Amino acid sequence: MEEKNLEPEWLPLLPLKDMVIFPNSVFPLIIGRELSIQAVQKAMMADHNVLIIAQKDNRKEEPEARDFYRVGVISKILQLVKLPNGLLKVLVEGKTKARIQRMQLKDEYYQAKYINLSDDLTEDTGIKAGLRHLYEQFSNYVESNKNLTHEINIAMNQLETTNQKLHFIASHLDVKSSEKQKILEKTTLIDRIKLMKKIIESELEILILQDDLNDRIKNKILKTQKNHFIHEQIRLLRDELGEDDEEYNDVNQLEEKIKKSGMSEAAFQKAMEELNRLRMMSFMSPEASVTRTYLEWLVDVPWKNKSKSSSDIEKAKQQLNNDHYGLREVKERILDYIAVLKQTKSISGPILCLVGPPGVGKTSLGKSVADALGRNFARISLGGVRDEAEIRGHRKTYIGAMPGKVIQAMKKVGTINPVILFDEVDKMASDMRGDPASALLEVLDPEQNRHFMDHFLEVEYDLSQTLFICTANYYESIPLPLLDRMEVIQLNSYVDDEKLHIARDFLLPQIIENHGLKRSQLKLSDADILRIIREYTREPGVRLLHQQLAKIVRKVTRLFAEAKIKKSFTMDDKRLIEFLGYPKFKE
Repeated sequence: MEEKNLEPEWLPLLPLKDMVIFPNSVFPLIIGRELSIQAVQKAMMADHNVLIIAQKDNRKEEPEARDFYRVGVISKILQLVKLPNGLLKVLVEGKTKARIQRMQLKDEYYQAKYINLSDDLTEDTGIKAGLRHLYEQFSNYVESNKNLTHEINIAMNQLETTNQKLHFIASHLDVKSSEKQKILEKTTLIDRIKLMKKIIESELEILILQDDLNDRIKNKILKTQKNHFIHEQIRLLRDELGEDDEEYNDVNQLEEKIKKSGMSEAAFQKAMEELNRLRMMSFMSPEASVTRTYLEWLVDVPWKNKSKSSSDIEKAKQQLNNDHYGLREVKERILDYIAVLKQTKSISGPILCLVGPPGVGKTSLGKSVADALGRNFARISLGGVRDEAEIRGHRKTYIGAMPGKVIQAMKKVGTINPVILFDEVDKMASDMRGDPASALLEVLDPEQNRHFMDHFLEVEYDLSQTLFICTANYYESIPLPLLDRMEVIQLNSYVDDEKLHIARDFLLPQIIENHGLKRSQLKLSDADILRIIREYTREPGVRLLHQQLAKIVRKVTRLFAEAKIKKSFTMDDKRLIEFLGYPKFKE
């Protein structure tokens, strides 16, 4: 930049947000910030001159010195009007460019020490050709931009100097203030011409794309309106002839389902409104598909279907003993919970939360509770869930929107009083998409869940008759608002003797049956099972033990299939190493 050799001067600094002014131009400004008002008032007390500078970050209401660009325009205040709301309306004229040398905060406004800058206006043949091309580009830009009028081209052609024309063009470009600031800081003609041509070329491409997109949207709307008009004519003709077709039959069937669903009054009114809208739509339109999907979800979720629930304590006790070995204290607490449920006839107490290491039977305990009560069962995994829309669903205006996991589970079970198990509540996370724990709180809290609102359904849904059970691996990781509403049941790790009983009496018979063998065809002693437990698995639960036993049964099944054994197979140390490899752990 070429700098005039003048003594630096001090001027009040007027910072602007999202705006850059240029020399040789007049701009109206509305001033509202206190530091700007003070700067204007200080200028009016002197020679009416201010140094106008652009602000880098428009979000800052109280900027600091580092938030301003260093090149601005010395401007003269031509007119000042105080508005009734305390704002100032100021008319300023840009005079010359200036570079800030220093700035300081003084009496609630900034003042700047500056040096005047001048532009190199040397023109040669190449620059003149570039200017001519730039003027043509700007003329095309004005004609293509609907926000600009033809009078702008006329006004530009009436200007006398090249500098005036370039400043005029820059001030009328519909681009970011950061781009205009780059133009302002260029002091040679060749640099300014290159930058402005590049900006205008980019803007012209965007305008062409916008026009093309607008034309396509307009044509699509006209086509949709035409299709709607034709479909309406067809519908009226069918009404006159008393005829019907499959699409209209579908709508009538939806209406019958809505009337028979037993949904709430608010849901019924919402469904009928959407159904009437569907009748007025073209069946080929995307909106009709969204509305039809919404209505199908509304009638598919259960509103009145109810399982015949049982509260027989003895039956529940037998079911728990049949499904799980040991866990006496855990079973006692579950039976206590069922007893209270039987007496109160309502689910208003704390939510059961089974906490323990992996593989100790938390999920299967939830299934056993459902079987004991004679209710349908659904499991919802919350591991890694970050978006609250996983719980509450997406609004139906989104492409591919669906209800949340809770409503999906209710549709799957088909009754209003199932047992729903939320697995791994301690694995939920929260980010910018929301807090799923807060959404889950609305589901679990008996005071709120009778009015649960799924974003997709857009009507209240009653979850008060649903029995919710939660599981977690770590007590400390459960969100506190959820923990306050839970009754925690701790499941401890199994000892080797318990694992032996579980493997011998529960796991092995089930695995053998699943592989098409008979119990008599595989002889696995207690000592063999204990060796597998101690040397091939070291875990709090029995999940890995189940995998190792299944591996053995698969190997034995293959031996029978290949006719290498006829009647039965007896395990020994050599075969154990052959099937499972060398021991992973030593006593």
